Amino acid sequence: MPKMKTRKCAAKRVKKTGTGKYRRNKAGARHILTKKSSKRKSRLGKDGEVKKTEMSRINAALPYAKKKKKK
Repeated sequence: MPKMKTRKCAAKRVKKTGTGKYRRNKAGARHILTKKSSKRKSRLGKDGEVKKTEMSRINAALPYAKKKKKK
């Protein structure tokens, strides 16, 4: 059986944590920031967790996902 291919679009957007969960960037922090409150912009700057309902899709897209090493 040939090797499975990694979905590069998913690999560039999520990273695996040490506990096996995936972290992602939140949407809505790129432009039209003047009408958003400082609190909201601060929350958008932090990464979020991928929901349990999406985990099967992420696991299928990243068959060889490894925890990223710290430098």
